[in-house]
Amino acid sequence: MARPTVAATVAADPTHAERIPALTAKPLLRPFAALRPAPGFAAEVAAPPYDVVSTEEARDLASGRPLSFLHISKAEIDLAPGTDPYSPAVYAKAAENLACLIRDGVLRRDAKPCYYAYRIRMGAHVQTGIVGGGAVAAYNANRIRRHEFTRPDKEDDRVRQIEATGAQTGPVFTVHRPHPALGRIVERVTAGAPAYAVELGGVAHTLWVIDADADIAAVSGTFDSMDVIYIADGHHRSAAASRVAAARAAKDPGADGNRPYDYFLLVSFPADEVAIFDYNRVVRDLNGLTAEAFLARVGEAFTVAAETGPAKPASAGEFGMYLDGGWYRIAPKAPPGAAASPVGRLDVSVLQDRLLAPVLGIGDPRTDKRIDFVGGIRGLAGLEKRVAGGWAVAFALYPTSIADLMAVADDNQVMPPKSTWFEPKLADGLVSLMLD
Repeated sequence: MARPTVAATVAADPTHAERIPALTAKPLLRPFAALRPAPGFAAEVAAPPYDVVSTEEARDLASGRPLSFLHISKAEIDLAPGTDPYSPAVYAKAAENLACLIRDGVLRRDAKPCYYAYRIRMGAHVQTGIVGGGAVAAYNANRIRRHEFTRPDKEDDRVRQIEATGAQTGPVFTVHRPHPALGRIVERVTAGAPAYAVELGGVAHTLWVIDADADIAAVSGTFDSMDVIYIADGHHRSAAASRVAAARAAKDPGADGNRPYDYFLLVSFPADEVAIFDYNRVVRDLNGLTAEAFLARVGEAFTVAAETGPAKPASAGEFGMYLDGGWYRIAPKAPPGAAASPVGRLDVSVLQDRLLAPVLGIGDPRTDKRIDFVGGIRGLAGLEKRVAGGWAVAFALYPTSIADLMAVADDNQVMPPKSTWFEPKLADGLVSLMLD
């Protein structure tokens, strides 16, 4: 079966194609007057992204923290337990809570459009990006390039949240090819005092305001000179922003492609600074096979070597497999060659096409309830724990490279589900883009 392309998806959904300028449409990124915490409030406001915590976790994290942005991004925590997180009351509560923080001076709007330098530090890892307003027109034209399918229900949720609050509050994580001029601006700006620095779950988040006119012009010009940037994390937020822009433009007699709603909140990092973790797999059963029969089937397409301890893949093209309390190191007997497509060369594709589908019967990993995914941040011990808890077999993968992600996007293809796990995550609440 031919793999669907991003272009085919866009063509099939005209809401993403209406009012699209040419591919060379500019600007790619523009400054905006951010809504952000007033001095002294950043640590109380900052919150983990809405999509990495459950309602119960959010309720616990926000307990005793009335200014936490979780009261906006997960507003069901302020309603009766059991409230449907997608009910109209939740979006209305989010809007009410945001309005209260603005009214009380906890959040305030910058006086002029700016860019922002945003640094994240997790242990020894550091990455510094530029916060700006990404052009919806550039997203629609695939200049802000995507590599994943989106689910309509998750898009609908973000559309309702954006419309209710009148704001883009969850930043999209993008990457760009390193650019020396941009790097020099970031280096100079971040040598000064930050607007604030907060710690969230052991991760340091630091923000600087780029408000000098010359720097603003230089950042805009540098991004405009780039052919493309790439979405790493935030496909649903991006798609929702496109839908909101199309709906608002249809009702706006003065729509000109340059309204505030024509931009969405993003943070773009140099590709050589970001960290991608492995995204591993666990399968509920062996598809009717005994462990011995399963190993024999795996051995038809893979070399299989038993290990005395955890088999962490040392390079692409190698997998760890945990079965019956033991680790194995496996590798395809016939690795995909240079002629394979960018998607076909991915380890996640090799595992799916040569083992998960033919041996374990996992046809569509997006919908099959017999498979689950474990972020590499949990380590191989996380896989052992899942198998000990009742799952039959686990697979550890080598992290997908950022170069592979870019190659798939440039080929106008779609990554297999759960191919990348980006860490550290961006915080919610530090910067928001208002649509008025």
